[in-house]
Amino acid sequence: MRESRWIRITALENIPAREGRAVQIGDREIAIFNLGDRLLATSNRCPHKGGPLCDGIITGTSVVCPLHAWKVSLTNGSVERPASESERCVETYPVRVENGVVVVAVPQAAVEERVA
Repeated sequence: MRESRWIRITALENIPAREGRAVQIGDREIAIFNLGDRLLATSNRCPHKGGPLCDGIITGTSVVCPLHAWKVSLTNGSVERPASESERCVETYPVRVENGVVVVAVPQAAVEERVA
């Protein structure tokens, strides 16, 4: 199991319901999505052509990439549409709210890159 560290990102109010926001941690760009009742986080790059998932349309627990309409699950990172590409996944990250602040767990290596 890889070591991870919880990183404080922003106040919850800075991520409106049913929207996503991107944050850079080391060499990782992470998209944090506010589904209204919970937060989910994934890599911000669509596996198709690298489109910014944070700018996509949230539908249920998925996001539709704004560039070419690939649909990606926010819970497990799998591609839902097109079905032929379901093996291509994006990385997901644990996310929670502590005292009104969004925090994301990232691999320790990403944290070390961020402060280096």
